[in-house]
Amino acid sequence: MQPTERRQIGQTGLEVTAFAFGTAPIGNIFEPVSEAVASEMMATAWDAGVRFFDTAPMYGHGLAELRTGHNLRGKNRDDFVLASKVGRVLTPAPRASIDFGPWVDAAPFRSRFDYSYDGTMRAFEDSLQRLALERMDICFIHDIDVYTQGADQPRVFEEAMDGCWRALDRLRSEGLVKAIGVGVNEWEVCHEALKRHDFDCFLLAGRYTLLEQAALDEFLPLCQQRGATVVVGGGFNSGILATGAKPGAKYNYAPAPPAILERVARIEQVCREFNVPLPAAALQFVVAHPAVASFTAGTRTVQQLRQNLEWFSTPIPAAFWEALQRQGLLREDAPVPA
Repeated sequence: MQPTERRQIGQTGLEVTAFAFGTAPIGNIFEPVSEAVASEMMATAWDAGVRFFDTAPMYGHGLAELRTGHNLRGKNRDDFVLASKVGRVLTPAPRASIDFGPWVDAAPFRSRFDYSYDGTMRAFEDSLQRLALERMDICFIHDIDVYTQGADQPRVFEEAMDGCWRALDRLRSEGLVKAIGVGVNEWEVCHEALKRHDFDCFLLAGRYTLLEQAALDEFLPLCQQRGATVVVGGGFNSGILATGAKPGAKYNYAPAPPAILERVARIEQVCREFNVPLPAAALQFVVAHPAVASFTAGTRTVQQLRQNLEWFSTPIPAAFWEALQRQGLLREDAPVPA
């Protein structure tokens, strides 16, 4: 498996690299990343042949879009694929008045949810202004899941399936964006959205991994049936599939519970038997599914990025996957790398 392998997004004719550069870290989530390091990481990804970049207004309250556009502006626009998102509108405000949440040294914009038709159009135009690029190729409706919206999720979902959908469908029909989709933390939300409308693709965070394959039941088969594509984010389940089952390992942005620690420890034992790095298995498993086009990984350092790219192409014997399935650590119906 090579990071530069090309996969098609839905039936759009748009091709992306199997490895995508995720920009949440350069939006300064949890800790700052300097301008120099952000630029060096993007240059390293480009030099390695990565041509798919995913960003969002949420990341650093616009900071990630600003940095992404700055570092891609000198490239031939037809040489890369760019994705961003709608669902939040940013407005300038004094820093002291802004709740930045997990973002450090973020851009001075207040963020609010807006899934209306007008709000979607404004968010789309605002993103292009921050990027200072003439287009984005893929636009996702962001965070209409229970994880983000809580008890209000059913109302938010319905609003997005009306307002956001109408806006994005128009932008797609006018050729202003090539592919539209939904980016969330739950496969069930993607599944319901695809049953409603003709989406091209989905950004699914953390719900199709070495640890979780419930999306095989309904969602991924429907994607194959409808010709829709999935981009997987959070393929390390927010940490534990990269670090292993060590004390304090993170699973879904919280300390991993005992059952998850035990399962990962068992997977690690199989990894040792076949001399396979756990993160390499996690990366390569995800993109083996025919409905999955790309794995988007966020990194904080150039070293992390280079390591991810190396893991992506590490040889893994077929017997390794067979052992995982035989021991009940991987579903038997889960596609595995050839």
